[in-house]
Amino acid sequence: MLKFNFYTKIVSIVIVLLIPVLILYVYSNQTTTDVLRKELNQSNYNQLTFFQNQVNTNIEMISSWPHLLIHDPDVASFQAIFLKDKTLNLDGINLVKRIQTKLGLQESSSNWRTSLNIYSPSLGRVVSEKGAGFYDQKELKQMIKNGWQVSKKRVYGKDQFIFSLYTLSPFSSLGNPETANTIIKVEFDSSNIQDMLDRFKGDGRKEPFYYKKGVGVIYNRTANEELSGKLITELEKMGLHEVDNLTVKVGEESYLVHAVLSQTTGWYLIDYLPLSDMMSPIYTSNRLFYITVVGLLLVGFIGAYLLHSQVQVPILQLVRAFRRLKDGDYAVRLSPKGSHEFAFLSRQFNLMVGQIQELFEKVYVEKLHVKEARLKQLQSQINPHFFYNCFSFITSMAKLRNHEAVVAMAHNLSKYYRYTTRQERDLVPLSEEIEFVHYYLKIQQMRMPRLTFSIHVSSEANSLLIPLLIVQPLVENAVLHGIEPQAEDGIIRITTEQIGPYMCLIVDDNGLGLGREAITSLRLALDKPVEEEGGYGLWNVHQRMRLHFGEDAGLDFSLSPLGGLRAVLKWPLLAEEEQANSLIKLKPSSNSNMVKMEGPDGSDITGR
Repeated sequence: MLKFNFYTKIVSIVIVLLIPVLILYVYSNQTTTDVLRKELNQSNYNQLTFFQNQVNTNIEMISSWPHLLIHDPDVASFQAIFLKDKTLNLDGINLVKRIQTKLGLQESSSNWRTSLNIYSPSLGRVVSEKGAGFYDQKELKQMIKNGWQVSKKRVYGKDQFIFSLYTLSPFSSLGNPETANTIIKVEFDSSNIQDMLDRFKGDGRKEPFYYKKGVGVIYNRTANEELSGKLITELEKMGLHEVDNLTVKVGEESYLVHAVLSQTTGWYLIDYLPLSDMMSPIYTSNRLFYITVVGLLLVGFIGAYLLHSQVQVPILQLVRAFRRLKDGDYAVRLSPKGSHEFAFLSRQFNLMVGQIQELFEKVYVEKLHVKEARLKQLQSQINPHFFYNCFSFITSMAKLRNHEAVVAMAHNLSKYYRYTTRQERDLVPLSEEIEFVHYYLKIQQMRMPRLTFSIHVSSEANSLLIPLLIVQPLVENAVLHGIEPQAEDGIIRITTEQIGPYMCLIVDDNGLGLGREAITSLRLALDKPVEEEGGYGLWNVHQRMRLHFGEDAGLDFSLSPLGGLRAVLKWPLLAEEEQANSLIKLKPSSNSNMVKMEGPDGSDITGR
């Protein structure tokens, strides 16, 4: 099962909190966009429809003028006057002027620039506000068609469209205009529509124009004709309907296009708006929101990091430290940083562990002193068997009048017990400890003539300081448990060897020895609490070495090349200054001169 730390949980909470916000914002943004697009489409449709109705109203009003004029009495009498008299008399002149006046009034009734012309096919005459005259009937016949007619001409390099409407009386003469009594033509150009397009574009965002396929385009005067032309090309590909709301892409820009068809003229009123202009407030809002979200995430991550570094890391350090403390590692310490609450806890933890370590060390030392006192008590009781054997040997040699053996035993025994009872120093030079071991082995050799021993200690090792009575238990263990139980000749060899920064004192014997499993069990027992039935000697040696020289010092066992057991006493070499300080603390000994001793086998023994 996955485990999430505090930092991961905080970041997950921040992300989980932001997810519904993002979902709601995206939904709200999409809804707002849809509503805005719908409302904008409806608004544009309403505006285009209103504008289209205005244009259609003007055109329909202009279309009604011929019907009004046909029923005018002056227009009706126009043909009758010229039929009576081919020459223009005063009454005829007045009639023409009245007709021109009415035409002028009719044209001025609209704000569009228009022109009205009255034709009399039977007379071949035409009357307009500007004057009267003759016209070409063939040319007129070609131009007369039903509905509005559109023609195009170039004015100042731009296309201009002329809208014309012919009304005949009677209407049945449409197919044969020369039989009509009266023909009225109303005409206006596209500049009128351009004026309205310019006013419609007044807010600056719209780009309206009129378009009819196969005829042309009526632009407003400030239109982007190139862009409008591209849009028309795309619209022709897509196809236009009576009312359309389309999104057309030109290049990299998308445009919202609205188109409304005029039922009066058949032209499309088209308006377009860059989608970015419409969506820019939304895009701006989106950017601000996303920047805010990123900022919130950044603040959340910074907050989570601060919680991780200022809370979780110190807590984890405290947890690890307490676990190490539970496992008995009282050297554990924290490294507090800053002045926050956890730094205070770390300092208090260090203080507490230091006090606990000091207390445990004191208790440990007291226990060790008790065990040393117990060992000294046991040593002071003098091994009865060893003691009785020594005195039995002296008695036997006295009866045999072997005074030299009695003197030698008494001399070695006195040296042995003098050394064991002198405990005013904790550390002694290795040479003194080897000298004491020599006396012990001489005593054992007198009791067991089959025992031989050799001692080879380097001059560098002689001056090293070691705890008092630290080597004798190793030799005693070799004699009592290795040599004495067997009947063969016994050999004990003591040597020193420097291995890197460590000095090793090695005790080998050819006794019974131990198996590999027994050696492993013996090694493990040295680091466990001492057991009463297990004895104190070797455990005491191992613990005293570690107490004096640290965790790297101690006692180890292995198979001896002589066939028995090998005991190795290892401790680190002290610096020269420390060694000198330790020697200064020692009291001078009266027998500190170098002496040369020989074992029974003739080996050299070097000591002080």
